Amino acid sequence: MVNSENLLLRNLGTVLLVEDNIGILRANMQALTSDGFIVLTAATLAEARDCLDNMTPDVVVLDIMLPDGDGLDFLPELRGKCSAPVLFLTAKDKPDERLAGLLAGGNDYITKPYSIAEFRIRVRNFMSLLRDAKENAENLILGQLKLDTESRQAFLNGDDLGLSPKEFALLNLFTKNMDRVLSAEYIYEKVWGQRMFGEAQSVKKAVSKLRAKLEESEFIISTHRGSGYCFYME
Repeated sequence: MVNSENLLLRNLGTVLLVEDNIGILRANMQALTSDGFIVLTAATLAEARDCLDNMTPDVVVLDIMLPDGDGLDFLPELRGKCSAPVLFLTAKDKPDERLAGLLAGGNDYITKPYSIAEFRIRVRNFMSLLRDAKENAENLILGQLKLDTESRQAFLNGDDLGLSPKEFALLNLFTKNMDRVLSAEYIYEKVWGQRMFGEAQSVKKAVSKLRAKLEESEFIISTHRGSGYCFYME
């Protein structure tokens, strides 16, 4: 569900709230709306998927215990659809549970009960960091290849390569590490935003798709068995 009351007012960014407690959901939505954010809301993972299929949030606030699944288990799927930082907001408050959330790839973690004021500040801080990164981002031009870091699009000879968010992040990483062999573990940590636990196949699949889109160009992604991948120009 999209709260569109302030779509024509200040737009400081878009936040997706995934929370099954309606009282908490409404309170957080009202707080962030009053701050000038566009707010998407979902009470289940199914609703969150629908939101992500239609809009790309700048920040995701994710509960862990949801009616149709676990927020931790959902995180890899979410990362496949957008690169937004994730703030876990949950009643799971034990030290090992907090650690599990951060190790799973969460960028921040707040336990219930919580301070609305602190919650608003943490979301604002994420948005501030994102704005700074966008302002400091520069388009990269390498031969006939251009990467637009704001729109997250890549162009070859002026044609849009049609990259997915993961493919763009992978290509961006490669262009910053020309002629260097990058391990699958390093790539996964940088592109997926979390440690790799046996997901080498995900890296292999993403590299294969990107390689196919660069097939008619001067750019090569070579595989170094046991070491990783190297991006270079012929």
